[in-house]
Amino acid sequence: MRLRNVKNKEEIMNQSPYLIREGTPNKGCWREVFGNDHPIYIEIGMGKGKFIIENALKYPEINFIGIEKYDSVIAKALQKIPDGLNNLRMLRVDALYIDDVFDHEIDHIYLNFSDPWPKKRHHLRRLSSRIFLDKYDSIFQNTKIIEMRTDNYDLFLYSLISFDAHGYLFQELSFDYHKNGSPSITTEYEDKFSKEGMPIYYVKCIKR
Repeated sequence: MRLRNVKNKEEIMNQSPYLIREGTPNKGCWREVFGNDHPIYIEIGMGKGKFIIENALKYPEINFIGIEKYDSVIAKALQKIPDGLNNLRMLRVDALYIDDVFDHEIDHIYLNFSDPWPKKRHHLRRLSSRIFLDKYDSIFQNTKIIEMRTDNYDLFLYSLISFDAHGYLFQELSFDYHKNGSPSITTEYEDKFSKEGMPIYYVKCIKR
């Protein structure tokens, strides 16, 4: 994916009350950031923010954090947030360092249309690889729940095998998630691919 530069991204990021540039100081203290003890759901690789913003609007009793490493993408997402959405933050961090910013505080992880890293030598970079699943173990609070959506069949099969090997049980599983109608909240990529007739692969897995 070629990223389009946002010329005024620094101004957008500096002025937004929703952006957290450095998450490490908040490790273990994210409930203080939100000022409540509501569950915390994160989306790793939030893209332009459609999914995480719509979830925050629909579920005010849940705190949401969108995670992204590219400034231009974050800037675009920040511009979509309506005023007063107090249960949403956006965090600028590479997912490789996710265990440096959370400590047994997360209740739910979304992996939506992650980079498939198709070359075999890069498979450990996938967000569903054992390296990342080990990191997630240290950030989940109690029960571990991961939801994944992708258009990439090979990544999906790899992820199912990886989740199973890591002790996750499949609660929901679909090789054509939109077959019987679209879910109420979708991502930008999801809308694009489903309109083109491509199947969306979906899994919700749980580890107690």
